[in-house]
Parts: sequence; C-alpha cells; structure tokens
Amino acid sequence: MDERRVISNVCMLAGKIMLESGAETYRVEDTMNRMAAAFQLTEAESYATPTGINFSTDSEEASHFRRISKRSTDLHKIAEVNSISRQIVAEGLDPREALLLLKGVSSSKEQYPSWLLIIAAALVSGSFAIMFGGQWPDFLPAFLAGGVGFAAMIAFEKLIETRFFAEFFASFVIGILAVVCLHFSIGINLDKIIIGAVMPLVPGLHITNAVRDLMAGHLVAGVSKGVEAMLTAFAIGAGVAVVFAFI
Repeated sequence: MDERRVISNVCMLAGKIMLESGAETYRVEDTMNRMAAAFQLTEAESYATPTGINFSTDSEEASHFRRISKRSTDLHKIAEVNSISRQIVAEGLDPREALLLLKGVSSSKEQYPSWLLIIAAALVSGSFAIMFGGQWPDFLPAFLAGGVGFAAMIAFEKLIETRFFAEFFASFVIGILAVVCLHFSIGINLDKIIIGAVMPLVPGLHITNAVRDLMAGHLVAGVSKGVEAMLTAFAIGAGVAVVFAFI
C-alpha cells in the first residue's frame, strides 16, 4: 500500500469514527484536513455530511467515499481521535502507526456497559423531575420510569433498526409506568414524572450540533441534523400522547 493510500485511509477512518460518534461535520472536516496537511498533502479536500464522507488528496486523483449508516453518541472516541490528530500534527506520527491507533479506537467497545447507562438514566430522570418543580415523592416513579424506559429503548434498538420507533416505544413505556405509579399513589405530579423520565431520550447533542453546523456554514448537515432532532422529539411526544389517549 503506497503512502498516499495509507494517508487517505487514516483521514477517512478518523472522519468515520467521529461522525459515527456524534461529532459535528465541520469538526470532522477540520480534523481530516489538519491530518492531511501534517502529512504534506496541502491540496487535500474533505466534505462530510451526517451520512457520508468524501476525501481527495488532490484534483488529479480519484476521490474516496465512505457511507455512514450508524450514528450514536460516544464522546470518548471523539476525544481519542482528536488526541491522535494532535500527535500527528505536533509529533509527526507515522501514517501506518496512526492507522493502527485509529483501528484500535474503531474496534473498541462502548466505554460504559448498558446496565450502568440505565442506572445513570434512572438517576438523571429522578433528578430532572425534582428540578422541573416536582416534589420528593415524584423522584421514585421518575427514577423507575426513566430507567425502564431507557432500557426499553436499548432493547428496541437491537430489534428495530429505525431509531424513531425505539424512542416512540420507550416514551410509551415511560407514560404507562408513570400512570401506573400514580394509580397506586406512588408520586404526586404526573407531568413532572413524565418530563423527568423522558429527559435521557431528548436529543440535546443533535440539536447543539445542528446549530453549530449551521453557524459554521454547513447548511446541509445543520438542516438534516435539525430535522432528525425534530423527528426524535416528535417520537417522544407521540409515545406519551398515545398513553394519554387511552386513559
């Protein structure tokens, strides 16, 4: 494999990891361009969208394309790629060494197991219920509904590839549990319990990235991420609304 091909693979893999982990598109392009410049490819160009990456070393060679089909949130992987990028720029890391490091980041598993994420979501849900004006008796039902709802989302994501339906069913489960808890006099404020429990499902990172991409001039990425965030919010609201339609 020649040097240019290795460098292209390094830049493409770095961009792929960052996009799949929830990074902004302008940050992905900037990282890829900085890597290429550090490897003396001054005419390299990159173009990223939420679903794909284009990269070329110069205008005379064919461009490279890689499709992004799965996206999640993993800030640890983004930080790892940024660290490797800084090593390339500051320390002159060899392209083959950089490629091996990036492959290690790409193949690494999630930093936190699912059970720990569910416990964290439950604690966050109970805390949000109090923060939004609920009373201490609302903490336990929000804790239970938020934890079970988040676990349901993880389970549905493994069964259904479309994240929209996973979030819809998760919010539906949250609504059912909140109503059941109040039926047995566990909790006081139904609205505060539901609001707190759905907060771990809210696409806060997607909304932030959409605004940042729009401000950076990446209109396609900004609008698409904004629409994705709106669909997620609609799925959450629709799941709760279905519960209220039957009580």
